[in-house]
Amino acid sequence: MSDTLNIADFLHPINLFELSGDQEFKDGQIGKMVLAYEHSFPDLSRADIVIVGCGEERGNSLVAETTSAPDNIREQLYFLYYWHPDIQLADVGNIKAGASLSDTYAALKTVIRALTDLGKTVLIIGGGHDLTLAQYYACVDAKKIIEGTCIDALINIDINSILRSQSFLMEVLTGEPNFMSHYNHIGFQSYFVHPRMLETMDKLRFDCYRVGKAKENIEEMEPVIRNSSIVSFDIAAIANSYAPSNELSPNGFSGEEACALMRFAGLSSITNSIGIYGYDPAKDKGSITAKQISQMIWYLLDGKSRGKKEARIEDRDAFNEFHVSFAEVSTTFLQSKKTGRWWMQLPDKKFIACSHKDYLLAGSNEIPERWLRTQERN
Repeated sequence: MSDTLNIADFLHPINLFELSGDQEFKDGQIGKMVLAYEHSFPDLSRADIVIVGCGEERGNSLVAETTSAPDNIREQLYFLYYWHPDIQLADVGNIKAGASLSDTYAALKTVIRALTDLGKTVLIIGGGHDLTLAQYYACVDAKKIIEGTCIDALINIDINSILRSQSFLMEVLTGEPNFMSHYNHIGFQSYFVHPRMLETMDKLRFDCYRVGKAKENIEEMEPVIRNSSIVSFDIAAIANSYAPSNELSPNGFSGEEACALMRFAGLSSITNSIGIYGYDPAKDKGSITAKQISQMIWYLLDGKSRGKKEARIEDRDAFNEFHVSFAEVSTTFLQSKKTGRWWMQLPDKKFIACSHKDYLLAGSNEIPERWLRTQERN
């Protein structure tokens, strides 16, 4: 109980009745099922996913300090129907804004660290993309070497910008000591990214996937996300027609593709914090973006439910096993009988996430790029 009381010190409770527009949630809707911090802090012992709101905008704007983004998303989310009774959702309210931006980072980091230490998956909603720093530093505090994935039209390493949201990745990727063993970037749009930036990322053996490449076969992004401890999603990655709050580009992921990416994050047993950032309610026509984000969260729950059924790699009876030779290398592929997902074995005998396409390439005596890139990093 002392841990939750310490967490509560950093949080404002929410009012579900106000969020519902003074209506009663219907039986079966998420608002009726969520364990919410209203009058007292909820018992999180049964919680699988814990929502934390943070409307901090000082890293994204020279004017605004906070927005109502977390509550706008909740207003849409809690009217959706709850299809996953095996997953318990909790909501611990909104982070109290600090006297400075760094104070808010510290508060959010503390809450994330406390919740992940309890074995919870943390979902952060609202605020600028720079809040990813709190996700990362929660892992640094735990001295945990991690992989991370950002989904964004931009690659935020502009060291000349005065806005933290446009430069925070430089701190994550080059800070010392560094706990980021590998980084993936999904959905960048080439015309927003300097070619030399991509060259630098490649030299560091980080994997960057252009939005067109990711959209060709969205399922190929599942193994990319699977090994990530932190996943950070900026709604700038979603096309304006699906997320009007995003005024960066008319291009990007469709609403369905954004939902699929969040489902992949839910499927992962390793991902322990997920952030959805960049939502500006003032630019959201008809609350379409809030509805989009709420449905992405629904698919996160869907993925978490399905991921719970996955067997451990050590339980070989739960997998189909395939022995394949390619380019004078012999290796083993595993396919889960429960979820259909794939793993491949490296020369050091470790298994890494892969796709059916990797298996087909290996069977055709071609070296899967995923296998090669991983070997280059080792």
